[in-house]
Amino acid sequence: MLRAIGQRGAAVEALFLDFYGTLSADDHAAVESACRAVVESYALPVTSQEFAVRWGEVFFRTIESANHERFATLHECECRSLVETLRGMGVRPGDPEPHVAVLKSYWQNPPLHDDVRELLDGLRVPVCCVSNADRDDIESAMALHDLRFDAYITSECARAYKPEERIFRLAAEKLGVDPARVMHVGDSLHSDVGGARKLGIRTTWICREKRIHDVGTCAPDHTIRSLRELPALLGGDAG
Repeated sequence: MLRAIGQRGAAVEALFLDFYGTLSADDHAAVESACRAVVESYALPVTSQEFAVRWGEVFFRTIESANHERFATLHECECRSLVETLRGMGVRPGDPEPHVAVLKSYWQNPPLHDDVRELLDGLRVPVCCVSNADRDDIESAMALHDLRFDAYITSECARAYKPEERIFRLAAEKLGVDPARVMHVGDSLHSDVGGARKLGIRTTWICREKRIHDVGTCAPDHTIRSLRELPALLGGDAG
C-alpha cells in the first residue's frame, strides 16, 4: 500500500486528484483554440494568449461568486465570463455559445497524460477525483478512458467551486477520511492548493508544461512535474 508520512506526521490514507490539466492533457490548447476563434470573430487587438489571460481572470472571479445558493454551472460561468470580458474590452458581444462549445467538446473528450494509468494502476489508497466541472462533462471523459475512482465529486455536485472548501469536505466525507490524512494533487495554485489548504489537506502541485494561466500564489507542500514523481512522496511500493 502506498502511504505517506508528511510534515504533520500522519499517514496519507486517501488521495484526491484534480482532473483537467492534472490527468487530462492539452487543456491549454483547447482554451487557446476557443480564444483564437473569439479574437478572429471580433477582430480584437490582442493575441489569443493575451485574451486567454483576460478571460481567465474574469472566469475565476465569476466562479467564486457562483457558489451555494448562487450556484451556476461551469458552462454558464464560461458564457457569462466571456460576455463580461468582451464588454470590458469595449466590444458588444454576440452569442457566446459557439465559442464555449469548443471548451465543452474538450471537457467531454480530453486526451490523458501518459503518466496517468501508471499511477492509478499502482495506487492502493482510495482515490477521489475532485474537479471544477459539470457532471455530464466529466462523466463523459471518465467513460471515454474507462477511469474508475473510488469516488468523484464535481463543482456541480457540491454546488461549490474550488477553492471553496465545501467541495473538499464533501470529498473527504465520500471516502470517510480525516482531511488531515489526505493528499490533494492538482495543477492550480489557486483552486487546488489554495482550496485544499483551507481544510488542512496536504497539497502537491503538479507543474506541467504549457499550463493554463493561474491566478494563484499559494505555496504547496510539494511540487512535481510528472505523476511519476508522486509515489516517491507517498512512500512504500505499489504492490
